[in-house]
Amino acid sequence: MTLPTLHDATLTLDRRIATLTLNRHDVRNALTGTALVDDIVAVAEWVNRCDDVSVLVITGAGSAFSAGGNIKDMANRGGDFAGNVAEVAERYRRGIQRMPLALSAVEVPVIAAVNGPAIGAGFDLANMADIRVASTKAKFGETFLNLGIVPGDGGAWFMQRLIGYQRAFELTLSGRVIDAEEAKAYGIVLEVAEPEALMDVAMAHAERIAVQPPKATRLTKRLMKMAPDMQLKAFLDVCATFQGMCHNEPEHLEAVNKMLESMEKKRR
Repeated sequence: MTLPTLHDATLTLDRRIATLTLNRHDVRNALTGTALVDDIVAVAEWVNRCDDVSVLVITGAGSAFSAGGNIKDMANRGGDFAGNVAEVAERYRRGIQRMPLALSAVEVPVIAAVNGPAIGAGFDLANMADIRVASTKAKFGETFLNLGIVPGDGGAWFMQRLIGYQRAFELTLSGRVIDAEEAKAYGIVLEVAEPEALMDVAMAHAERIAVQPPKATRLTKRLMKMAPDMQLKAFLDVCATFQGMCHNEPEHLEAVNKMLESMEKKRR
């Protein structure tokens, strides 16, 4: 399938791994005042239509992962932040709030390779991924309250599901910025790497997933996303249906035969 046309980001596809690079390093990959939200949404929708993708990796070009909102626009009450209450609210709905909806609907695993500061909505973007790996140069901050605003992109929803209400509350209400090691200690980040090794680490995780049977991978992610909001009995019913689908896919028999061949080699 042809790659989507992007404006402020780049996209590559190699060995079933799509890599989306936010490419507005001139504004530290700010998500407002750029086309990055449009690009992220376009890639999220493309991934779901493209059977050749098993993993999506998101990273940033330059020194930052994403600085979040454009503070100069906030100061001038311009851009996405201009107008009365109704106008600003509608701009959020038609703007940055499309990003969490699109990413939460991505059918393949999403890995954020956080190369530098992830601040405000940039932090929330990282938290929308399934796995986060971070450079030692990464910083994380839910800094909305420092600017007298709330996490308007859904950050309060994502973070407490990731690390629990109490820790998410403290980080959000204090507005403090933490480094990669503290983020790892809190469970925000899975692994920390030196800057030059970050993409190798992210790709190692992506490659382990990308070699798995692709249809079962997508169904497994759906189960993982559904589980927290379902009662066990209803969830098991869905599991049974998905399992029936898997047992009738050619990739299942291919994987079983591969396993049997591997077991036979070990016995020799």
